[in-house]
Amino acid sequence: MISIALAGKPNAGKSTFYKAATMADVDVANYPFTTIDANRGVSHVRTDCPCLERDERCGDENCHDGKRYVPIELLDVAGLVPGAHEGRGLGNQFLDELTNADAIVNVVDASGGTNEEGEPVEIGTYDPVEEVDFIEEQLDQWLASIVDRNWESVERKSRSPDFDVDEALADMLTGFGASEADVAASLRELDYPEDPIQWTDDHREALARDVRSRTKPIILVANKADVAPPENVECLKETGKPVIPATAEGELALRQAEEGGVVEYDPGDEDFEIVGDLSDEQAAGLDQIREVMQEWGGTGVQEALNAAVYDLLDQITAYPVQNETKWTDAKGNVLPDAFLLPRGSTPTDLAYAVHSDIGDGYLHAVNGKTNREISDDYELAEGDVVKIVSTAK
Repeated sequence: MISIALAGKPNAGKSTFYKAATMADVDVANYPFTTIDANRGVSHVRTDCPCLERDERCGDENCHDGKRYVPIELLDVAGLVPGAHEGRGLGNQFLDELTNADAIVNVVDASGGTNEEGEPVEIGTYDPVEEVDFIEEQLDQWLASIVDRNWESVERKSRSPDFDVDEALADMLTGFGASEADVAASLRELDYPEDPIQWTDDHREALARDVRSRTKPIILVANKADVAPPENVECLKETGKPVIPATAEGELALRQAEEGGVVEYDPGDEDFEIVGDLSDEQAAGLDQIREVMQEWGGTGVQEALNAAVYDLLDQITAYPVQNETKWTDAKGNVLPDAFLLPRGSTPTDLAYAVHSDIGDGYLHAVNGKTNREISDDYELAEGDVVKIVSTAK
């Protein structure tokens, strides 16, 4: 399952974002280090379900009238403070938790209502642009220190006649989520001495930065956009980073109102419908949320997760079925499963995603939309419905 980590300084709204995206019961409070131990839960990315191409919706529990929600893991870790890569605050714990994440959502307090330590200050008195490169820098420096501490082992291996620098560095960086292909791609972009003994701190730091950017891409969420001075959000967008304005509190309020039968709302919608009785205070609160949604096209929470998975990680959604005509499994369930795969994946990759035995026994595949057999090297597209024919049952 794709894993997305929420990162940022303390009190930026990570736990509120996490609760809104997972509806899990976590502490949400206005003080630094509300989160001590990492929270792990299931959230979803949203896409168009293939059932929209048919006369009837599929009825799957993760499909809301053609809005398909595909599960991902969401991780909320302790806040980051300056010097985290040196162990300050809960830095080492925070950075360790990030090693298994596929992408990182950097939650920034766009209101400027918390300082660099995560302490509350008057709204607008702290410049949130200061946080834009913060996560990258801490991660890069932390990984550079890991490379530095383990470099002696690379130097020892280099004395072997069959030494392979790609393989040696991949072995060292496996724990960070880097593959040999990632390391090889980084080395192609860098100028470095052939002999590891001649590498300098600058060489090792350049390697760390490039590997981090490949293995831990980052998207920025301008949280608390509902109370932020407008110029703050604009300044964040002008940094050139991918930025999603958001109100995690607004999303949480809507999710809770939907659970209470007060509104009709699906995560990622640009608006909601009031269907229950409201107090004047509740009505005013929902009106305020609606104004923000109209300005930004939603609360931003679902958009941020979608951007992390479908844009940063370049994933597509594929739907394996057993009956290519009815799009059902053996029990007659329509489109029961949805898998996230890297763009460029083939039917064989989908088979292995379903189960290793299905992959090992793979024979061929059929496109459910055309009812035609497809080649083994066919690149799956978003929304493809595929029957996998395998010797495994």
